[in-house]
Amino acid sequence: MKRMMFSRKNRININKLPFIFFVLMIAACGKIDHDTLIHMENVPSEYVQARNVDIWLPPGYYLDPEKRYPVLYMHDGQNLFDTATAYGGNEWGVDEWIKKLSAEKKIPEVIVVGIWNTQQRFREYNPQKPFNNLPDSLQQMLIKEYGGPPLSDAYLQFIVRELKPIIDSTYQTLPDRQHTAIMGSSMGGLISAYALVEYSEVFSRAGCLSTHWPVTLQRDDSLIAMSMVDYIALKIPVGDNFKIYFDHGTETLDRWYGPYQKRMDALLLNKDLTPGKEWISHVYEGHEHNEIYWNERLVIPLGFLLGDLK
Repeated sequence: MKRMMFSRKNRININKLPFIFFVLMIAACGKIDHDTLIHMENVPSEYVQARNVDIWLPPGYYLDPEKRYPVLYMHDGQNLFDTATAYGGNEWGVDEWIKKLSAEKKIPEVIVVGIWNTQQRFREYNPQKPFNNLPDSLQQMLIKEYGGPPLSDAYLQFIVRELKPIIDSTYQTLPDRQHTAIMGSSMGGLISAYALVEYSEVFSRAGCLSTHWPVTLQRDDSLIAMSMVDYIALKIPVGDNFKIYFDHGTETLDRWYGPYQKRMDALLLNKDLTPGKEWISHVYEGHEHNEIYWNERLVIPLGFLLGDLK
């Protein structure tokens, strides 16, 4: 599969426009059938440090004020839409894939909220409750490695209690849990799974690509990884109309993940959850741990998580 390349979208930075010009810009958008990327800088929070947030609106969004859209929240927002801001110069191409799949009627049009990471990324994406179950020696190792204890519970409060209400009050969303999904890769995949089990009343779908179960980058630590797997599997909302997608490659960091994902798969089967319906787990031979490969296979989780919302 080749990486999809399409024309660039209209981009609006609302923090660098006087309000009247922003209003006029939005009015002009109503006459043009294209997608729009709105960039918000330094969104404040009572829970975590301020950060940038991108809101991607699908083509035709401004043409029908009555139409409502599902929302996909994604971590590492600077890597999603633009090679200029993406780590290593490789973006996910989320907008291109959604336009292609929605044009083919495989998924509905959706709004994507890209939450940029900060220097606290690993602390914010490290699931706090399973961390608390670790032996003190492993907790101290992770605290030393990442400069402090997890901030994930506060990060999820930012998303659920502050960001989501802003998005739902500003844009034409379908705010219920059935139409609200969350997705990320690596530690972003881990925090997406954690978000699903901690806030199953808010999110009904989670995409977890190359989930970094060991948390640490120093070694393949099975005790940490199994603690994460077991906590999330235990709390998966059985019978609650949910979907969760897992995958991993076999090279670079992804080569660590096979045993832990197999355990997760076995635990989900033991809970009588149906593969292909409530969850999917894929292995991609030769895939490495980076945005090039996440772009290449993004079509699969998008189709699985959003396809039944058509």
